[in-house]
Amino acid sequence: MARYYIGVDGGGTNCRVRLADRDLRTLAESTIRDASNLQIEAGDAAYANVRRGIDEVLEKSGLGPAALADTYAAFCMAGGRSESARNAFASRAWDVADLKVYDDIDAAHAGALGGEEGAVIIAGTGSAALAIVGGQRHQCGGWGFHLGDQMSGAILGRELLRRAFEAREGLVTGSPLTDAALERVGGDLQTAMDWSFPVKAIVAKDKGKPSAIDNLEVSVEPFTAGGNTFRDFLIGRAPADFGGFSHMIFEYYAKGDPVAQELIALQLGYVDNYVKWFKARGATRMAPTGGVSDGMYDLLVARYGD
Repeated sequence: MARYYIGVDGGGTNCRVRLADRDLRTLAESTIRDASNLQIEAGDAAYANVRRGIDEVLEKSGLGPAALADTYAAFCMAGGRSESARNAFASRAWDVADLKVYDDIDAAHAGALGGEEGAVIIAGTGSAALAIVGGQRHQCGGWGFHLGDQMSGAILGRELLRRAFEAREGLVTGSPLTDAALERVGGDLQTAMDWSFPVKAIVAKDKGKPSAIDNLEVSVEPFTAGGNTFRDFLIGRAPADFGGFSHMIFEYYAKGDPVAQELIALQLGYVDNYVKWFKARGATRMAPTGGVSDGMYDLLVARYGD
């Protein structure tokens, strides 16, 4: 009897899908360059991207949709720190023999350390940390753009734009980096503010892929928790939009830009907190993953050693 495996690494910027046979030989891979965070659009965007990736690997491998009945899947998803989000995502129509949904930190740990003990940090669009020491799991962070993600490109990019606004108004000293960042979102504060609040948009489904349609009203269902009622809708840009500015910070850091240096110092301070947290739990090695970690890898080695 045929047996297949599908693994998904659904990140805040990209979604990677791999199909393997029963001997774990890779049959096909696909990368969807779009966010797959379970917290964005109630998981609809992640669902569309994962389904698209699965369709692509089935086509590349020469297998059809019928093969899903003999397929066992594991999805490691950004935004998966929320148990309710993981459960809701697992309950969708996947047509596979069995499915487990995990936090994306689990994929990062397994990939970076090969199943061995130690610590890993994700510093990408979002951020999180996980250490496994003496068979015990120690997880920290990963609470999302609004409440956490201190080491993330999204927070770093948002902080850059805040500095750019303050510099333009004369509250702080600017730099070529703050000028370039503001130029990227229109060049003046009014246009940049409009960029940050694309509130008149609604998500439509076009062949399973979300798309934004401007100038339509949005109906938002209320959410009640702790006796309070909230509007369950993300107003403003998604984390990946802010995360796209992190590359500028590294580019200008290499040129000696003073604001870039301040922001990298802030970032290293956040990493320091996690390193201390790891050491307090007995971890003796750490693997950094994610695009922001890649950009500052040499700095991390200089600070903490190999």
